[in-house]
Amino acid sequence: MAEKSIIEKAKKIFENYLIRQGSRKTPERFSVIDELYALPQDEHIDVEGLFLKMRNSGYSISRATIYNTLDLLVECGLAVKHQFKDKVALYEQALTYKHHDHYVCNQCRKIKEFSDQRINLIKDAMGKEFSSHITSHSLVLYGDCKIPECENLHVVL
Repeated sequence: MAEKSIIEKAKKIFENYLIRQGSRKTPERFSVIDELYALPQDEHIDVEGLFLKMRNSGYSISRATIYNTLDLLVECGLAVKHQFKDKVALYEQALTYKHHDHYVCNQCRKIKEFSDQRINLIKDAMGKEFSSHITSHSLVLYGDCKIPECENLHVVL
């Protein structure tokens, strides 16, 4: 969960973005920030999960508003959108985002974040090889969980 000051900073950035875009500043849009930034920093959520979480918390909000707001949050750099293999789009907060890569279990669909300095060494080597300055990368590893009686296996659809 993000600190209150981070959430307020995110709301200010979003408000300024909406003003520049000529878009409406609605309470529903700002409530999406509240809920997205209330998640643990390494948690990813889809629109349906966010919709159910918000409805269970007493918000009156449509899926369309959540979809549209998340798109706006991605555009202004406050959310990151991921598309893992056959999964629906997942979102995570981005204001305090530190670059990381992902491992996705083929069995239970659990997503784990990781960072490894060796990946930056490979990125630098590829930049030299291609006579290019590599500015970003995305790495997703898929594997089969070898944990006996994995607690996440019930998640498989």
